[in-house]
Amino acid sequence: MSLKGFQKTVIRAPQTLKQRFNIGEHTKDAVYIDAERRFQELEKETKKLHDESKKYFEAINGMLNHQIEFSKAIQEIYKPISGRVSDPDSIKQEGNPEGIRACEEYEAIVRELQETLQPELEMIQQRIIAPADELLTVIKVVQKSTVKRQHKQLDYDRHRATLKKLQDKKDKSLKDEKALYKAENDVEQATQEFNYFNDLLKDELPKLFTLEREFIQPLFQSFYYMQLNIFYTLHERMQSIDIGYFDLTQDVEVAFEAKRGDIKDQVEALSIVHFKATGGKKPASRYGSSKLALEQKSSSAVIRRRSHDTLDAPPPYSSSLSPALSSVSSSMVGRANSTGSSWGAAAKAKGAAPPPPKPKPSRLSAAPVVETATALYDYEAQAEGDLSFSLGDVIEIVQRGATENEWWTGKLRGRQGQFPGNYVQVN
Repeated sequence: MSLKGFQKTVIRAPQTLKQRFNIGEHTKDAVYIDAERRFQELEKETKKLHDESKKYFEAINGMLNHQIEFSKAIQEIYKPISGRVSDPDSIKQEGNPEGIRACEEYEAIVRELQETLQPELEMIQQRIIAPADELLTVIKVVQKSTVKRQHKQLDYDRHRATLKKLQDKKDKSLKDEKALYKAENDVEQATQEFNYFNDLLKDELPKLFTLEREFIQPLFQSFYYMQLNIFYTLHERMQSIDIGYFDLTQDVEVAFEAKRGDIKDQVEALSIVHFKATGGKKPASRYGSSKLALEQKSSSAVIRRRSHDTLDAPPPYSSSLSPALSSVSSSMVGRANSTGSSWGAAAKAKGAAPPPPKPKPSRLSAAPVVETATALYDYEAQAEGDLSFSLGDVIEIVQRGATENEWWTGKLRGRQGQFPGNYVQVN
């Protein structure tokens, strides 16, 4: 912006604020306001026409490039893995030579399509995108005239307000008379300049709209025919593909199932696709009585052998949720309807329970009794509030349910949580 333009902007600033906040009198021409609105729509839609045409041009090119890259990826997968360090049968030459040849043929067809469609895509550039650029250039020139007209309107309203203020003044001095004379001249000049741009735009903007419709019509027709040529060429070439690797006589789903075979079942049979990190057997502690450690080790071995000979660990259940889990009951619905009392019977197949101890002396009746249970299986917490433990862990029971088929509360290594009662044996 030049220094002169900056000075004019500063002078027009008060009137600009008044116009923006609708303070005072402002010139309004309904015909021009409607023409200006249509002109703004024309500018917006022409920009959209240019952008969408360019996106279509890039999309066709991108589609063909993606087809080639897809074929290359498939070809790389089909290559034999013999000779690689991770291949245990590196001597055997394995691979899919038919699939590799099919990929090469498909890539050659797509590259041929690129060369065939190149003239059509260049026509989109020449007949759609380039004319849209020219129309945008014309619109930018017209936009300068609309900005000029807006500036002249600000000057016109500003000088009129000054003249009206001086005219309404009752006692005029000599200085006021000179200012009044100058204001009348400014209003006259501002009126001429404003009317020139206002009338010019009101007269020629409708003509521009008419020419714009005539300009767009051949663009749309050209785009339609070029689109037909592109899709016809794509369809004809793809329809005439004769690659023996593809069986085009069958239904798509039937051909897919025939090619896939039992691959899905073979993949599901692999252990690594079902990998899950769960708590295993913990190493023996370095501290404590050796006799106690041997007894625990012996007991754990017997329990593990029995569980392997009979049944696996029972799944968790939720036949009756404890009050502590009422806030997370929705996350534990999946643990409902699990095992019944048969799991508990299987877990207790260690022989008859020992006789109960003698009654405690009355002086010790008020002392708290710590009840414990030994874990029969590994258990990994499945929800917030659960207590994880491993086979052989001794758990302090905080609250036990009425039966073993309920969730109990216990403590282990300073942590408190819920666990299934049929996973432990009360000591």
